[in-house]
Amino acid sequence: MNEWALYIDGSVDTKSKTGFGAYLLIDASAPAADYQNGIEVKQFDFTSSTKLELQNLLWALSQIGASGGSLVVYTDSQNLVQLPARRSALEENNFKSKKGSQLRDHELYREFFKGMDRLDCRLVKVKGHKRNSEKDTNDKIFTSVDRAARKALRLHQSERI
Repeated sequence: MNEWALYIDGSVDTKSKTGFGAYLLIDASAPAADYQNGIEVKQFDFTSSTKLELQNLLWALSQIGASGGSLVVYTDSQNLVQLPARRSALEENNFKSKKGSQLRDHELYREFFKGMDRLDCRLVKVKGHKRNSEKDTNDKIFTSVDRAARKALRLHQSERI
């Protein structure tokens, strides 16, 4: 049974509400190769940093499908990592706030839990922006995904000027 590693990150321009998500899926048992060539990037409009992290993960999961085996998702999003622990409370409250209003991203939360149920998936929090001397292989791969998202956003912003 294979173990897959999915690295995800995003970058948002809060003024235009445009963001770019990036992901990389690799076979965790394969030797680390030129992983930078496998990074996929997508533009998301009318988004925020929290929403983008969800949108990006859901997009990545839809692209990779059920590849068999287990999936470890590496992210620097505290929100994503904490969602599984919040699941029962969110579902008990029908994805509503304490005041009874529907949560803004309730549809994305529902999709997130469906995706987690479909796959043998584990979320791992990566500390972003470490010094190079402190980075292990996972950190280096994550940095490449982070850079791809930021580069796409910078390119988009320069084209708008």
